[in-house]
Amino acid sequence: MFRLVQVDVKETMTTGWVNVIDRHMPDNMSRAADNLPAELTSFVGRRHELKEAKRLLSTARLLTLTGSGGVGKTRLALRIAAELRADFTDGVWLVELAELRDSRLLPSAVATVLGLRDTADPAAGLAEFLRDRQLLLVLDNCEHMADECAALVTKLLTAADQVRVLATCRHVLHAEGEHVLCVEPMVVPHDVDASGGREAAGSKRQTDAVTLFIDRAAAAVPHLKLAPRDMAAVKQICARLEGIPLALELAAVWLRVLSVDQLLQRLVDRFALLTMGPCTVRARQRTLEATIDWSYELCSPDEQWLWAQLSVFPGGFDLEAVEHIGEVEHAPNAGVLGVLTGLMDKSVLFRQKGAFCGHTWYWMLETVRAYGAGKLAERGGEQDVRLRQAEYYVAVAQRYRCEGFGPGQLEWVARLRREHANLRAVMDHCLSIPDRASQALDIAASLWNFWYGGALVREGYRHLHEGLELCHGHTLVRAQALYAASFLAIQIGEAGPAGEMLAELSGLAESFGDERLRAGYAECSGMSAFFAGDLSGGAELLERALAGYRAAGDALLVFDALVLLAAMYFFLDDPRGEAVAAEAVALTERHEARWSRGYALWAVAIHRWRSGRPREAAGILREAIALRLADRTLLAFLFEALTWCHSSAAEYERAARLLGCTVAIWRQSGARINETSPYQTFDEQCAERTSAALGAEAFDTAFTEGAGSGLDAAIRYALDENPQPQH
Repeated sequence: MFRLVQVDVKETMTTGWVNVIDRHMPDNMSRAADNLPAELTSFVGRRHELKEAKRLLSTARLLTLTGSGGVGKTRLALRIAAELRADFTDGVWLVELAELRDSRLLPSAVATVLGLRDTADPAAGLAEFLRDRQLLLVLDNCEHMADECAALVTKLLTAADQVRVLATCRHVLHAEGEHVLCVEPMVVPHDVDASGGREAAGSKRQTDAVTLFIDRAAAAVPHLKLAPRDMAAVKQICARLEGIPLALELAAVWLRVLSVDQLLQRLVDRFALLTMGPCTVRARQRTLEATIDWSYELCSPDEQWLWAQLSVFPGGFDLEAVEHIGEVEHAPNAGVLGVLTGLMDKSVLFRQKGAFCGHTWYWMLETVRAYGAGKLAERGGEQDVRLRQAEYYVAVAQRYRCEGFGPGQLEWVARLRREHANLRAVMDHCLSIPDRASQALDIAASLWNFWYGGALVREGYRHLHEGLELCHGHTLVRAQALYAASFLAIQIGEAGPAGEMLAELSGLAESFGDERLRAGYAECSGMSAFFAGDLSGGAELLERALAGYRAAGDALLVFDALVLLAAMYFFLDDPRGEAVAAEAVALTERHEARWSRGYALWAVAIHRWRSGRPREAAGILREAIALRLADRTLLAFLFEALTWCHSSAAEYERAARLLGCTVAIWRQSGARINETSPYQTFDEQCAERTSAALGAEAFDTAFTEGAGSGLDAAIRYALDENPQPQH
């Protein structure tokens, strides 16, 4: 993947045309923007809560939905947000926190959802970004970092008076100005005789709990038919489960194998055993725990054990991961797949709709996963399970490093994005155990270009830095981590630490006699020189790095060096750059690396533009944009160069619109390359020329329309599929 050093990065821009528009630019937000997931099952009931929540949010800045686990807080929050879309010009945005374990990453997690760059002080950046925005921020599952959420929300709401926050938490956040709406379990039938368990005569009312149970039962058993006499048992089941949605859904699936009466009887027996629970625990909490406990005990021993083992995956998993870490003890003939199927049948696991990179993806509710984690801790053997998981992800990361520049490149990147929560959990766990820190270092080093491409530079650097602090010694893993960490340090302006790591890397490279490490040292040193403004010196070092990578036979690093060198030659106005860029294109064609091809086409196009062929360059750039890759940094490069082309061709209105799109996409990418002096100079010249031709008012109008068009509309506009951006 293309990586370009940042030169003369400015934390804030106080002058120039970009700053004027940047204050009110909507980034990745169109007027109807949101990232809410589609509803996969019907939404039942909650009419009162919906009405009350919307009433409160009409005046309250912060509304927290509280209630016990499994009561449906998340589902209600998503419905509230969906129904309020039209009320927020800059959209409604969901930030899922259940998988986030490090509270230090909370501001970064929110910033990532909003499409902001990774900065040294993401909380301050968020506050500044939201100052003029009108949006609804949904923070889901705050309970494990409630204090941090309260502090962040207070800071954001103080800075941005048009922002609303809707939070879900098992308890009150105790933030200033907080309004609380307690989400109770669904209404259950009250027309059941407590002593005999029979429905009261003449009662025909169907509550939300009954509706939900029947709906989920029908989904589990498509041809299910409940006789009138069954309805009495259904109402009793709902009453026994106290209307807790998760409990109802877990119970409903058992109608695949049990009759309604059998289900009711087993529930009665099970709860009778739990009446001696701690009096300090609320009844509804005991009921939910009893429901999950009951489902657990209805599983076979192998299903119980696999359930516990799979709890180490906070982000879901595929069959390959299950087969690597899972053990089957009592039914070896069934295998892990057979046991996995049993867990799916019991709705402990769910299958993601459709295939993911050719593989089925599985997940479990967070409450169910947490229950499994408790069982894993009780049983023992957790460290062995986590060791197998770490070994698995070391292998995954190494495979990515070997296969990531080839026909499966796009699938690999998509897979790593999906696995991000698991990768983070594995590395955090390994770093907590000194003897296993080298595994975290191995994973982080193998994923060095993923951290950059995924706008996760600071997170990747943190893992590498902590690993290097724990893992000393003369090892190849340490040397590779020094290369990765020094590269990332340069990107975030940590020149001092980068210099120290490069010095050690140089010594290890010579000690091992490793040509690739020598080339890595030259590459990072060249980027440092470029960062310091020495373009000629940087080019010489990159030429040395390219030669070393060729000798090592590393196609990915050869490609990276080619694109970096092509960019360096571009700024030096060196005619060798076009041939270097053409070689990069040929390399991607030979390896069928579709993602990298976009960067290679960009390198060719900028040299065509500089040689006075703007229309030819624009055609190449549109070819790359048409790949519709998910890499925001690549798209920003492409749009930026396309803007230069249209301005040079005197197509000024189009250039102004595309310039607005460009700045918006740069903000989404997390990279700050457009703020480096070489790129900023070209952008400012383009903006000045375009504004002079159009007039300030017309330029501002076109720029603002482009900035607010949204990513999909911007791509359609660039490709002439939709000449007028939607905003």
